[in-house]
Amino acid sequence: MKKLDRFYIDGKWTEPVGKGLFELINPATEEAYGHVTLGSAEDVERAVEAARRAFASFSQSKKEWRMELLSSIVDSLLHRQSDLMDAVTEEMGAPSNLKGQTGTAVQAFRQAIVTLREYSFEHMLGDNVVRREPIGVCGLISAWNWPLQLLCQKLASAFAAGCTVVAKPSEFTPLSAVVLAEALDAAGVPPGVFNLMNGDGPTVGEAISRHPGIDMVSFTGSTRAGVMVAQAAAGTVKRVCQELGGKSANIILPDADLAAAARFNVSRGFSNTGQSCHSPTRMLVSEGQADELIELIRKEAQSVKVGDPKNPETTIGPVVNRAQFERVQHFIELGIQEGANVVTGGPGRPEGIKKGFFIRPTVFSGVTRDMTVAQEEIFGPVLSVITYRDIDDAIEIANGTRYGLGGYLFSSNVENARRVAERMQAGRIFLNGAPSNNVAPMGGYKQSGNGREMGVFGLEEYLEVKAMLGFVSAAA
Repeated sequence: MKKLDRFYIDGKWTEPVGKGLFELINPATEEAYGHVTLGSAEDVERAVEAARRAFASFSQSKKEWRMELLSSIVDSLLHRQSDLMDAVTEEMGAPSNLKGQTGTAVQAFRQAIVTLREYSFEHMLGDNVVRREPIGVCGLISAWNWPLQLLCQKLASAFAAGCTVVAKPSEFTPLSAVVLAEALDAAGVPPGVFNLMNGDGPTVGEAISRHPGIDMVSFTGSTRAGVMVAQAAAGTVKRVCQELGGKSANIILPDADLAAAARFNVSRGFSNTGQSCHSPTRMLVSEGQADELIELIRKEAQSVKVGDPKNPETTIGPVVNRAQFERVQHFIELGIQEGANVVTGGPGRPEGIKKGFFIRPTVFSGVTRDMTVAQEEIFGPVLSVITYRDIDDAIEIANGTRYGLGGYLFSSNVENARRVAERMQAGRIFLNGAPSNNVAPMGGYKQSGNGREMGVFGLEEYLEVKAMLGFVSAAA
């Protein structure tokens, strides 16, 4: 049994003040594999003090030195990549062949190097000097679904900017964060620049958000939790950057390759067991093409292999915990109650699986825009097919939720697709299955959050703007 009973503060593994324990359950077996100690407000205080001390020198470091540090981190992560993947598989059931869980973490630091190399922290605006300076100590609160990517995306930008960090991963995925901290320590991250503690949202998350010594909070998680973070942070008027929920639409235009659209939507939508904020969970198809598309999706969905995440042939593993399992089951039952048709899947575990938090990959047809399964983020392998009359109707349906994180389009005509994309209310629009990258900004409209991550936009979330007037003539 693993005992995660130390926090990484000020460059050392230290005993926490908090004594509460949280049992860690392997979602594939439903068996406990260890426990993690939950921190307290006092632990946050210690971490903030260490981060503030370190900020004085780290914020003044040359960007070339920080680029070398980021490069060292990349090397250290690559060295520990198998350990990191093993941790993610054990704690959240991600298939061991889902290398994106670790690869995206490495790529975040690689992109930060490129961004930093090309970035100027000072420029002229008329006769004024405009500087961008590190904002200060940053509280990073990340979710469990992509535990390494989400945390490393924030860390890479914060380090590139010259900020120090107090980080809290989800209590459901602390193991990968501990291995990450070991890798950062081995890479030579100075004491106090990175501080890691485990804990829950109501205690540690709340303390980080409220703390006057933290200058900015970056949060990834549910919209409900994001509101609580923003409310807690409001008293100290700190910056809050949030990536929250999503209910992304994939509009299949009449001229699209339907087979390619079906293949992509099942692959992307069910990846990571559907536990992705950007997952294309609503597939919009013209009324005349619905039957053909539904049959293509049925075949694709039935080829998905659910099972042991350590089996290299497994496509998707379990959802993260019992609460999530019951939540997804509830939504599947609700879809049936509200009149949606089950194309494939449905309630219960997949055939032949008796334990573990495994979900039958489910596709609904006959879904109307107002059904619960068309409006709420389910966070599981559940896809809704919705028909539209014309393009205006498709755009109205796509924009008709409180979310606006991602959007997808399939079309053989790029110009037509672009006109549709410009009317979609979402932070990222993907055409014909275009891959994600760390250059393009990531973030949402409406209740999907505020601020952006990745690339230049992600870096600037961690920077303050200072205008210096009259300094040009004085220097001359």
